[in-house]
Amino acid sequence: MSVMVKRAYEEAARSDGERILVDRLWPRGLTKAKAQIDIWLKDVAPSTELRQWFDHDPEKWPEFQKRYRAELRKNPALSELEARSRRGNVTLVYAARDQVHNEALVLKKLLDRGASR
Repeated sequence: MSVMVKRAYEEAARSDGERILVDRLWPRGLTKAKAQIDIWLKDVAPSTELRQWFDHDPEKWPEFQKRYRAELRKNPALSELEARSRRGNVTLVYAARDQVHNEALVLKKLLDRGASR
């Protein structure tokens, strides 16, 4: 099992495995055909309130991670994501421009550690 992270605007690759969109909103300007998303798990994304508070501000990144992990502890959608990641390679797809501060990286870290195992 391998968990990878990729921007929605990057070309899909065969090695991606199952492509899972982990954003609450569909990527702006991207068609479903071009995105090649296998499943959209918008319920695993940060809440609207948390997303708006964070606003991709790198200064808020440490606190965002804490708050997001707290949300995920109560989120049944995380179990589905974990199950999919145990079946084979998955790529967590996100739309943010910031490739260093986004929810997909938080999810990848949790999956790599075995979030609820």
